[in-house]
Amino acid sequence: MAQEEHAASSPRSAHEGVGRRRVLAYILAAPTLAVGVRVGLDAVDGPTAEAAVPSPPQPEELFDLGDMQNLAAAPTSGLITVRVHTDGTASLAVPRAEVGQGMTTAVAMMVAEELDLPLDKVRISLADARPELLMNQLTGGSNSMRSVYLPVRTAAAAARQRLISTAARQWHVEPSELTTRDGVVAHGSGKSATYGSLAEAAAGAAVLPVGVRLKDRSDFTVLGTSRNRIDALAAVTGRKTFGMDHQVPGAKPTMVRRPPTVNGTVETVHNADAVRLMPGITDVATLRHGVAVRGETFGQCIDALRALEVTWGPGTVDGESDDTVLRRLKSAALPMAIPPLLTKKIDAEFTFAFASNSPLEPDNAIADVRADRAEIWASLKVPIVAQREIADRLGLPQKAVTVHVVEGGGSFGRHLFHDVAAEAAEISQKMGKPVKLSWSRTDNFRQGRTHPMCISRVRATYALGQVLSYEQRHTGAATDFGHGLGEMITSTAAKLPVVGNPTFAETIFQLTQSTPYDFGVTTQLLNEVPLKFNTGSMRNIYSPNVACARELMVDQLADRMGKDPVAFRREFLKDTRLRAVLDKAAEVGGWGRSLPAGMAQGIGLHAEYRGAVATLVEIDCRPETVNRKVRDGVTGPRVTKALMVVDAGFPINPRGLEAQMMGCFNDGLALALTSSLHIKDGIPLEGSWDNYFYTRQWNTPPDLRVVVMPSTGDKPSGAGELGVAPAFAAIACAYARATGRLPTSFPINHGTLAFEPLPLEPSTPQSPTDGLDRAF
Repeated sequence: MAQEEHAASSPRSAHEGVGRRRVLAYILAAPTLAVGVRVGLDAVDGPTAEAAVPSPPQPEELFDLGDMQNLAAAPTSGLITVRVHTDGTASLAVPRAEVGQGMTTAVAMMVAEELDLPLDKVRISLADARPELLMNQLTGGSNSMRSVYLPVRTAAAAARQRLISTAARQWHVEPSELTTRDGVVAHGSGKSATYGSLAEAAAGAAVLPVGVRLKDRSDFTVLGTSRNRIDALAAVTGRKTFGMDHQVPGAKPTMVRRPPTVNGTVETVHNADAVRLMPGITDVATLRHGVAVRGETFGQCIDALRALEVTWGPGTVDGESDDTVLRRLKSAALPMAIPPLLTKKIDAEFTFAFASNSPLEPDNAIADVRADRAEIWASLKVPIVAQREIADRLGLPQKAVTVHVVEGGGSFGRHLFHDVAAEAAEISQKMGKPVKLSWSRTDNFRQGRTHPMCISRVRATYALGQVLSYEQRHTGAATDFGHGLGEMITSTAAKLPVVGNPTFAETIFQLTQSTPYDFGVTTQLLNEVPLKFNTGSMRNIYSPNVACARELMVDQLADRMGKDPVAFRREFLKDTRLRAVLDKAAEVGGWGRSLPAGMAQGIGLHAEYRGAVATLVEIDCRPETVNRKVRDGVTGPRVTKALMVVDAGFPINPRGLEAQMMGCFNDGLALALTSSLHIKDGIPLEGSWDNYFYTRQWNTPPDLRVVVMPSTGDKPSGAGELGVAPAFAAIACAYARATGRLPTSFPINHGTLAFEPLPLEPSTPQSPTDGLDRAF
């Protein structure tokens, strides 16, 4: 750390980097120095794919989801604007959402690096919805760092260059004679000036294009070094402001009584007037899918919504259950194309249950709707779409609706949708008052978004030590992509490497899925059944389920051919980066070490977002572990040791990358062993975190390590979702080896309903009056 601090304070000359690549920025008209830059496609290298793959390549290997997002963003400009203020700080309102992934810290590091400014003097905020950005304000697909890395650095470098030229002009010296360090411009004569003192003089009176040279990676003192998150202290001391912490004058607590089936409608409210007279209640309003109550406290709202007497109309999936959906999926699965004539084959079918993408923080939003305008506060990943659709719902012009993006306590894909913000706006309009809407936990699980149930059928043929074909047919309930990615697909359709006239879902599937092995003729196809569940793209979209099925099949092939699973993968891998992380995982994780009967190792590989991960786990499936008792919990097998080896191109913040991988691992662990929704009569039985068994302390491996590989490129890959799929796959493979049985239904314990379901009506249960009876 002392060496890092010393390096960070070393002076940087104005003329260093001669011969480096040049990029374009703009000095903007503003009271103090402001610099913008064109964003979207890579500002230096253009829209071509970032990796070359041997023939025959799959679409994802040539042009992936992140490339599409960058292509769609290319037409807009001025997206990234770095400002320098008179107090010596720099700020940037980044058009991406912070939901716990550490994006703001990484962006602050980019600014600090190129501006030669201490990290604690960089202020990162979240930009309000800006419709002029078109498709340049969407957070998803692990694309944030890939899309803003060069633009943010360019804007910061241009700001530093402008400050230097301003000081040189004032001192009548050449810019090449000046250096910068810690927010100060200095000259060999002893003259110096802080950035703050130069900010107004450096400001532009009109937009002015300037050429900029970026630092070489060898000169980095901030980027590539491990840093704590800039919001860590506020988070651990309870001072960090999440969506539910925001206070807007007059916005009172508001909740909604909801139907007993998904998307049920209100037919009659029998006692609205009586509920309106309950203590603290100010308003009652009928919505299409519920009845809203507004009060002085959330406790009073819960009492009121529980007292409501409502006759409900039908929902959109009444009568559906796990079994009915599974039958639909099986009947809709696409056929295999290659018959196993003179070859040997392996056929397998894997089932993946519905899963919840509820974040830890309950869905919430604040809305203040007036006759001629509206103002919304919510954690939103696609705020432009939210702004447009809320304006349409309210009957207002889009410019009359202001949407503030606030930090959220998690997302997992949930905040790609703006259901909660739109509902808050509708309630505020009907009541004529500002509201602070919060969904209950039960609302989140039963009426929120779910990751669809799906099946994956796989066939592989082999002969003479070679795999001759690999086919995967993935079938699921329809995934809703009506949150902005669909519009991106439409706008870029002519340039995408997909054939025919695929749906939005099929296009996303082709741009995210590929098989990293030389398995002869390879096809991976998607088919979706249009069931009217509220679905969404949970973290890593299709990849966890697809990769789990694939890696289990790889282990089966290795076994049939009498080969070690790691050696088999090494032999057939196409990607040298995957081979490198595999070798590292086998070395560090002690692949092949002796374990007691009932325990085993498993390995899983995955490449996506231009990154690569290998996960190695050890699992304990012995009876004494599987049958251990945990209060109000699901136990079963336990992963005792886990290792993740990640190649993320250039790791901006290795410490942040480690945290991302740990989060990915716990997601994969949950999907493999414990967390799923059970659908009965058109609604999930799960109604709280007590029912939904995401990874708990008793399931988390006591030994979890992350190895970040040395940089393999000049740019970061996507990482926020990268580790979920290989973690899921490794755990499934370990379970198969430990038990001697191929698991075909996930999570492993889905058949065990280890809780008493909460009543469907009232939709929100009474809060406990004494938390001590629930404390451990």
